[in-house]
Amino acid sequence: MNFAFVKYVLDQIGVGAFMFLRFLVLPLLGLALLVVVFRSRIRMSWPRRADLPRFVLCALVGHVLHISAVMYGMSLSTAFSSSLVLTCQPLFTLAILAWLGAERLRVQQVLGTLVAFAGIALFLADKFAAGFSRAGLGDLTLLLAGAAFSTYTVLSRPLADRYGPLIVLSYTLLFSMPVMLPLTLPFLGDVHFSALGPWVWAGLFWALVVCSFVGWLSWTWVNSKRGIARSAPFMYLMPPVAGLMAWFTLGEVFTPLKIIGAVVTMAGVAWAQFGGGRPPPREAAQPDSA
Repeated sequence: MNFAFVKYVLDQIGVGAFMFLRFLVLPLLGLALLVVVFRSRIRMSWPRRADLPRFVLCALVGHVLHISAVMYGMSLSTAFSSSLVLTCQPLFTLAILAWLGAERLRVQQVLGTLVAFAGIALFLADKFAAGFSRAGLGDLTLLLAGAAFSTYTVLSRPLADRYGPLIVLSYTLLFSMPVMLPLTLPFLGDVHFSALGPWVWAGLFWALVVCSFVGWLSWTWVNSKRGIARSAPFMYLMPPVAGLMAWFTLGEVFTPLKIIGAVVTMAGVAWAQFGGGRPPPREAAQPDSA
């Protein structure tokens, strides 16, 4: 559902203003939750000096680069296209783990990856048939975002094991704040907030608080309770739900080629993710938190 809400808000206030609000609100939410959890022991949550460079790197890759690419790509593309392309994130994670020697890819996983990217090519075919379109450029930017999030997922794994997901999320958001707020502040002047309707404010609340923050923490909790092998398949609900919401709320149109490409893509991702004969690595089961 988040993709339709975010797409609607981006069309109303623009990418820059939305990103300013995101990098203002989410770090403050994370800090507030840390205070609630740790109370007088809040100083104990501060990362060790040796881990600070990795925290900063995760902030730059996972929030500054990744979120910038996601929002710019979504502003050019559609809600359904965005959800489908970002569902391919586990492919990049598996590739990074294989490159680092942490995961040995099997033939089924390689074939699944090839099928998934063939599905993306089919999905994008109608967009590029008439030339290099804005929507096609947006989808390519979203592929970059998926690669950035996979890199963040692998980089943050040791930190999450050591500190827990709440501390990692909160401090990486906090460290991204000084970078993004000055860059996006000028875009606020283009928005007349007093003229925004209730649906825009509702979309902002849903996108920033419910999905980006509460949703990410909820997914982490579900993984810890059910296990990744049982929870990872739920990520394949993202494109169908996003498609229904985009059709119902935004009037998005679906051609037969688009639907076939989407089905092939999701089948390829599932094949690559579960075709190794064992549960997927934790990193490859983490959905894009944007």
